[in-house]
Amino acid sequence: MATVLYPSPIFGPVHSRRLGISLGINLMPADGKLCSFDCIYCECGFNGQPVPKLPRPTREEVRTALEAKLREMAADGQRPDVLTFAGNGEPTLHPDFPAIIADTIALRDALCPQAKVSVLSNATVAGRPKVREALLRVDNNIQKLDTVSADFIGRVCRPATAYSVERTVEALCAFEGHVIIQTMFLRGIFEGKSVENVGENYVGPWLEAVRRIAPQSVMIYTIDRETPAHELLKATPAELDAIAERVRQMGIACSVAY
Repeated sequence: MATVLYPSPIFGPVHSRRLGISLGINLMPADGKLCSFDCIYCECGFNGQPVPKLPRPTREEVRTALEAKLREMAADGQRPDVLTFAGNGEPTLHPDFPAIIADTIALRDALCPQAKVSVLSNATVAGRPKVREALLRVDNNIQKLDTVSADFIGRVCRPATAYSVERTVEALCAFEGHVIIQTMFLRGIFEGKSVENVGENYVGPWLEAVRRIAPQSVMIYTIDRETPAHELLKATPAELDAIAERVRQMGIACSVAY
């Protein structure tokens, strides 16, 4: 099984296919994954394998480590394009997420004003008022919506708690355009069942949801690294390009990572 765990609270900088030179901020433990999804394609592996024994970093630990790294990069003549909340699970689950966002924006403004603040989220708690308020403050509010099929989400994204597609779409609509939708398209088999979401029965309803949400842009991508479920396959460039063109025809910018 593939497992790529990230240091906490700061990792990188790394080169992101979608964001450029990214300094990562991991609000989850360094020794295991904590997430409200258990996606079969997650590079961090399945939830609980291994079970983390370390705590999540505190607000103060995040702020201190980020300031130190930004000062170190500045001394070396490095400038990050983006400060990205990602890592070993869902960042918005951290109890101090809103305050950490405020600290990060303040440090960005003081030490690297050219950098964008980005959050990569699975949107499971995007409707919580304090989380929503914090996400409205970041430059790139990137929220996952792989499909609007509850069956597919149950098989592929595997929510840890009750999950409603409609409530999620409503929460994304509530950002009133200050949101970027990211979607994983893939092919393959998991536990004997198809996990392909490139067919019209998936793409058509997803496009309608995107139309409702009216995001500032859409990011579509496919598998890039080894996955914990080993029978997964990339969506083809032709499939991704065709989907992206349909998004653009709605007047919404769309980027593709093959």
